Amino acid sequence: MSEFNVPSEKIYQPSANRYEHMKYNRTGKSGLLLPAISLGLWHNFGFTDNFENSRNILKCAFDNGITHFDLANNYGPPYGSAENTFGTILNRDFKPFRDELIISSKAGYDMWPGPYGNLGSRKYLISSLDQSLKRMGLEYVDIFYHHRPDPDTPLEETMGALDQIVRQGKALYVGLSNYPAEETVKASKILKELGTPCLIHQPRYNMMDRWVEDGLLDVIENEGIGAIAFSPLKQGILTSKYLNGFPEDSRAVKDGRYLQTSQLNETVLNKVKQLNEIAISRNQTLAQMAITWLLKDKRITSVLVGASKPEQLLDSLKALDNLEFNTETLNKIEAILK
Repeated sequence: MSEFNVPSEKIYQPSANRYEHMKYNRTGKSGLLLPAISLGLWHNFGFTDNFENSRNILKCAFDNGITHFDLANNYGPPYGSAENTFGTILNRDFKPFRDELIISSKAGYDMWPGPYGNLGSRKYLISSLDQSLKRMGLEYVDIFYHHRPDPDTPLEETMGALDQIVRQGKALYVGLSNYPAEETVKASKILKELGTPCLIHQPRYNMMDRWVEDGLLDVIENEGIGAIAFSPLKQGILTSKYLNGFPEDSRAVKDGRYLQTSQLNETVLNKVKQLNEIAISRNQTLAQMAITWLLKDKRITSVLVGASKPEQLLDSLKALDNLEFNTETLNKIEAILK
């Protein structure tokens, strides 16, 4: 009998050509490159989801050059479970490749009861990151974000906590999410003075949700900050999924927290159908074109996509096959969106 334990499953070996097809963009004025498409673990990685499917999605991502996995303390459900799931998969499959990965987490939304489990105090941010590191089995994250502005905590305290986290070695870089333009300028100034510049901003941005164009993208460019857009498909509206109504297995039907059926009214549906025709003319799906449309702006470092299965992720990655828009097509898109 052998003294060694033979593993019951094959050890994961990532694709040898995983870096050949992905496009990597510089994050603002930093030295960090991010894949043009990153994987968000907002959905499909909680305790209520299929573990092996979550595992296969992550393997598929890394096999295709996606090196950035984006989490937050309250991703699940329940809160924290996405980080637990990711930590288990990291230990099983990705531990030898830790230095090839960019792992991010955030804190800012409600996480635990009482006055210290929310918003932007030093107490909350440092405690939350300590919990996140424990769940994922990590010594540090590559990027730690403040997830949203806190109107009641001095910005100096929140940014000071981010600076402290970097100096403690718990994060390599820090970022902001959901901050408006004016607050981003103030936060960036404080972080620069502290000696820990803001690496990246993560705003909600897609063809139908363009608030970042009203000042924030200019701030990001002027401050030398990168940008990673979340919700690029507007919770599935910018796909072909709802062209003929709501499928029974759709998120709008199964879980109305993030997408309500009322959001897809006749006006919106008409726009989606016209955009879909343009996508077809480009030999793309509407989802692929929506991702490509974001990446046309050089201020956008990466687009954060979700996936319910590996095949969906592979479909999103095909957006990189056609990244160019001519002026005529862009004008048609603008006419539809207005």
